[in-house]
Amino acid sequence: MKSDYIQTTTCQERRKDPIEMFHSGQLVKICAPMVRYSKLSFRTLVRKYDCDLCYTPMIVAADFVRSAKARDSEFTTNQGDCPLIVQFAANDARLLSDAARIVCPYANGIDINCGCPQRWALAEGYGACLINKPELVRDMVKQVRNQVENPRFSVSIKIRIHDDLTRTVDLCRKAEATGVSWITVHGRTVEERHQPVHYEAIKIIKESMSIPIVANGDIRSLKEAENVWHTTGTDGVMVARGLLANPAMFAGYEETPLKCIWDWVDIALELGTPYMCFHQHLMYMMEKITSRQEKRIFNALSSTSAVLDYLTDHYGIDRT
Repeated sequence: MKSDYIQTTTCQERRKDPIEMFHSGQLVKICAPMVRYSKLSFRTLVRKYDCDLCYTPMIVAADFVRSAKARDSEFTTNQGDCPLIVQFAANDARLLSDAARIVCPYANGIDINCGCPQRWALAEGYGACLINKPELVRDMVKQVRNQVENPRFSVSIKIRIHDDLTRTVDLCRKAEATGVSWITVHGRTVEERHQPVHYEAIKIIKESMSIPIVANGDIRSLKEAENVWHTTGTDGVMVARGLLANPAMFAGYEETPLKCIWDWVDIALELGTPYMCFHQHLMYMMEKITSRQEKRIFNALSSTSAVLDYLTDHYGIDRT
């Protein structure tokens, strides 16, 4: 685990309880956990453009607890990286609570991934299979609550919905009774990938609960975020691919502004972002502002210096 600051250094914003944000009556804008992508450099970028709360990529709790190498590679933060939620894949209450204790000084809370539909996750007993194991979810939440002394440390879950929505409502009520801080609902079933999001289902879940509910799924602009917020009555919205394509979307931009690309270059170089990640993010950001021919050229670039030269030549962005 890497941090630019010693453990006793507390980010001022870390004292701001995300729960208080959810009860503010304002739309809470959230960057989703994204494997490979929602790392420190990207979180730093979206925070500059009105993102209120960020999640780390999903981290396998067992590996995180057992391996110092995994901790160093999977979780990097700094003083400005807050408020922050660390998302874990877990199926063991003790290992999850151990992982939560490790990150507690550096984060506002943890989230249990109960929504990942990928085969490897399901085969390991992680992710979306947990929506069918409410007792295990309850045990994991309880164990974290018992082991982490900070009462303001949040424990949330991110879920998908069942075909039978009454089962999802039952799961959420059991989680609420156990002490879950909030629930993020991706409005698709485990089997669904690109089908329309069931926002009505999210609304029903929200109406059945007292704790904050966050809506997630196919939100591509600030206007869409606001529409989903109003339609579902939820307390916040979580965005993944929409932010990859436009990290400035929460600030109201319809496509990635050049200033955002410039900011990404500065942040990525300052934080030592690996080239593959640096380049991939730019490919996403520039999707709407480049022609097919330009994409072919840009996507084939193989070094940071080549990318900087391209940006300077085509967009006047010179960071050398």
